[in-house]
Amino acid sequence: MTLPADGRAPMLVLFDIDGTLVHSAGVGRAAITSAMIDVYGTPGPIDELPFDGMTDPQIVRTLLRAAGFSDDRIDAGLDRLWTAYAAGLEDEIADRRARMRPAPGVPALLDALEETGATLGLVTGNIAAGAEGKLSAVGLWNRFPFGAFGCDDADRNALPPIALERAFRHTGTRYAPGRTWVVGDTPHDIACARASELPVLAVATGRFSVDHLRRAGANEALPSLGDTDRVMSVLACA
Repeated sequence: MTLPADGRAPMLVLFDIDGTLVHSAGVGRAAITSAMIDVYGTPGPIDELPFDGMTDPQIVRTLLRAAGFSDDRIDAGLDRLWTAYAAGLEDEIADRRARMRPAPGVPALLDALEETGATLGLVTGNIAAGAEGKLSAVGLWNRFPFGAFGCDDADRNALPPIALERAFRHTGTRYAPGRTWVVGDTPHDIACARASELPVLAVATGRFSVDHLRRAGANEALPSLGDTDRVMSVLACA
């Protein structure tokens, strides 16, 4: 299916990673746990914290504050933490690669979007090294020439404007808000899109149901990205 050849402005689609593009077999949680123990001596109450939609820096700070660390003490270890995390993630991916996979329908959807001339990018809470590792493991990293990452800003709501600016640098096009979609699987993805007045397609491929995502403010919510024609119809309606 193709989008209408009606002279409409180009489309930009910004994807979340975990739960939206990739099922990553827990590599990120395992790597951050090990890195936090190495650098800070504790991962904090990590088993009690859902990571869904949080940026990596937000996860770390939340856990360490809960464990009684001051912000100054947290900041002092962050450079070492991210180095340890990137190394640990490589090891975890090597161990679990066979269980990592693209989410249903993702490769076909990316193909369909590219055929229409849409530009693809990322808006993710992962730091850039984590995004590259997870997407490379399932053969998707090269599909996304730019993005905004957790290392750009710990506040997810600040990431869409960064991605829009990088889209302009990459393509020379200023994408209209109504032609820029955010695609994600959590209420945090919806909130970050809404903060920039962007339409958002939510998919119930993580912990949140279609009804939950609709109540959270998604323009549309679908069970998955598996029905390419249905997804493309939604994106064509902006």
